[in-house]
Amino acid sequence: MDLFVLVLLSLCGLLRAQGEPSPPILKGTQQPDGNSLKVNWIKQDDGGSPITHYLVRYKAREDSDWKPEIRLPKVSEYIMLMGLDWDTEYDVFVVAENQQGKSKPGTLTFKTSPEPAATTEPADPADPISLSDCCKDGKDRGQKSQDCANLPLISESTTCRIAQEQCCATVFDDNICTSGINMAKDQGSCHGLSSTSTCEPKMGKMCCECCLLGRAAQEQGLTCDLTLAVGYQCGVVSRACCVDRLPNTDGKPTSDAQPDAANTEDQCQAAGCAQRCFNGTCACSEGYKLKTDRKTCEDINECVQGTHRCSAGERCINTMSSYRCQREASCGTGYELTDSNKCDDIDECETGTHNCAAEFVCQNTVGSFRCRPRMQCGEGFIQDALGSCIDINECVSVNGPCLPGHMCFNTVGSYTCQRQSVVCGRGYHLNTEGTRCVDINECAGPDNSCDGHGCINQVGSYRCECKSGFFFNSITRSCDDINECRNYPGRLCAHKCENILGSYKCSCTTGFKLAEDGRNCEDLNECESSPCSQECANVYGSYQCYCRRGYQLSDVDGVTCEDIDECALPTGGHICSYRCHNTPGSFHCTCPATGYTLATNGRSCQDIDECVTGTHACTESQSCFNIQGGYKCLNFDCPANYRRSGDTRPRVDRADIIRCVKSCQPNDISCMLNPILSTSHTAISLPTFREFNKPEEIVFLRSPTPSHLPQTDTMDIVYDILEGNVQSSFDIIKRLDHGMIVGVVRQVKPLVGPVSTVLKLAMNYVTNGVVSHRNIINVHIYVSEFWF
Repeated sequence: MDLFVLVLLSLCGLLRAQGEPSPPILKGTQQPDGNSLKVNWIKQDDGGSPITHYLVRYKAREDSDWKPEIRLPKVSEYIMLMGLDWDTEYDVFVVAENQQGKSKPGTLTFKTSPEPAATTEPADPADPISLSDCCKDGKDRGQKSQDCANLPLISESTTCRIAQEQCCATVFDDNICTSGINMAKDQGSCHGLSSTSTCEPKMGKMCCECCLLGRAAQEQGLTCDLTLAVGYQCGVVSRACCVDRLPNTDGKPTSDAQPDAANTEDQCQAAGCAQRCFNGTCACSEGYKLKTDRKTCEDINECVQGTHRCSAGERCINTMSSYRCQREASCGTGYELTDSNKCDDIDECETGTHNCAAEFVCQNTVGSFRCRPRMQCGEGFIQDALGSCIDINECVSVNGPCLPGHMCFNTVGSYTCQRQSVVCGRGYHLNTEGTRCVDINECAGPDNSCDGHGCINQVGSYRCECKSGFFFNSITRSCDDINECRNYPGRLCAHKCENILGSYKCSCTTGFKLAEDGRNCEDLNECESSPCSQECANVYGSYQCYCRRGYQLSDVDGVTCEDIDECALPTGGHICSYRCHNTPGSFHCTCPATGYTLATNGRSCQDIDECVTGTHACTESQSCFNIQGGYKCLNFDCPANYRRSGDTRPRVDRADIIRCVKSCQPNDISCMLNPILSTSHTAISLPTFREFNKPEEIVFLRSPTPSHLPQTDTMDIVYDILEGNVQSSFDIIKRLDHGMIVGVVRQVKPLVGPVSTVLKLAMNYVTNGVVSHRNIINVHIYVSEFWF
């Protein structure tokens, strides 16, 4: 039974050594600044293999990316996460790692404090944040080894910031220097420190080496005041390591300095001592020394002077009037630091920090713990790592349990022994007499063991001569198919290889066909099968359909050509002047049924001048006037007492003016008094403007300036519209152009045709405010219903 327990413990230890560690338990402590967190972790089961590292990751919950992973040594027990965003939730993962792998992450979620309101430097001299407060904050952060160049400011005052940084740097440098002095005293060398440009190792190495100088001077009987050209701080460190505290050098009174009658209160008040007074002489309390003024006291840095009593492996930290010793390295996982600065084992079973399942019992070990099964197995069984009982096969032990000449048969929880008979091994069988074993000819008979392959019998065995494409499997003793595609990837077939029994088969991807050699692939000309509705272009491994002009390739199947409706395109309204008619693969334009003809470009509509072609129906007494899309027959008869100036024209152009001048009979006083000197007619054809953005100038009435007229009195010309101004669509303005007065008739509003009107205009010649005479101009305006 003792052997069984030993085997069980060995098996459990083996199984644990191959396991991964359990996730650590995390605990977070938010720091006073509000955006820093101290994350502590408690080691759990290490899986039977020592923890080598702890891996830390963290991120803001709203972010998708984690911060860079932080890798910490196995002795680490916490990490400080500083400079976090205000009022933000964070996720923290800590993973324990041993030689077998990594644990699942221990998780922690926390939220930083809201950002405090920014403070401004008060103008009041009584600032609640004094320089002492700023310096104290810097010392505390330097004691915690924070970055002194990037401290969170407690005031916006520049002076406060300087005090913070300088006090922090002083404490930080003192701690680094103390570490170097301790190494010099404990190890007698500085090999563990580098002299790189980094401030921390450079300061530690300087203090360590300067301390060694002082110790060397003491050993050689030299003076402790170095005459070497070293820095001030190096000289202080060297002297402190050279000698111990000298009598009365710290400002403390000697044993015989007892106060007498002369040491009165008045004498001490006159001396102005900061701490203690003896016979009118100032002295300091324990841990202080007098300054050069012999009145005030300052703290003694026992760590720099080397007067502390810290042991090897401990770090000296100076405090006001004293010092304290702190362990250099943490206790490591499974231990805790006691008040006496010692490392004690943590009983995970008692504290409940183990992870043993319900069917196991926790057993504490030094620095860790083990999980033992609660249920014990009976004789003939062995217990596995999960606590299950497994039968022991006693027959396979080195010394069999049965006597010679007997055979062992294993049973559940035990075994039985039977007298041994002749038993033949594999490949043999008993002869007919049953006295000895003879070879079995596995190749005999049509159905041999090689399943159709060549078979060669051997003593106690056989061997198969496999066909091409097969190999002999020595374990199953049969011929197995060779997977040529897997054994020779990319070497047998150009595209795809498919394994078949005893061989392989090549095939090609879409767009290719197998070449005559059965291995390479050739491009398949898909255009030979006419897959496209119109045009087809073969490309390597595929084909491309394209369409003739006026068609486009379908987005549905990519092979069918669909007619392009040019009339429905965004620019379809501008393809044709009038109407667009789509046709398969093209389009054609048409014009109105009368008055227009299609231009040679096949898109624009040109007006037919019926007056020129003679296709009008005007009489000889009428004048033909061409308008856009038609014509008008005009009859310009002069009124009574007026006669036409010029000949009658069969056709009137836009620029033509038919003028009737006054012609009075003798003694016709009423005719002579009529101020209208002439009546004129002109015609104009206008389109329906598609885009009417500004006034259009359509008629110009020119006359000489009054200075060129024969009258000597002051004269002016006034233009006016008397009749026919449809919808107030026209106006008339006056301007001077090259010595001529011009009356400009403008279309100021759009008109949608067909519209016709006679715009009656008056040119009034005004002398001294009275119209002396006038000319009447009748403008016949025809607006087409089309824009062309």
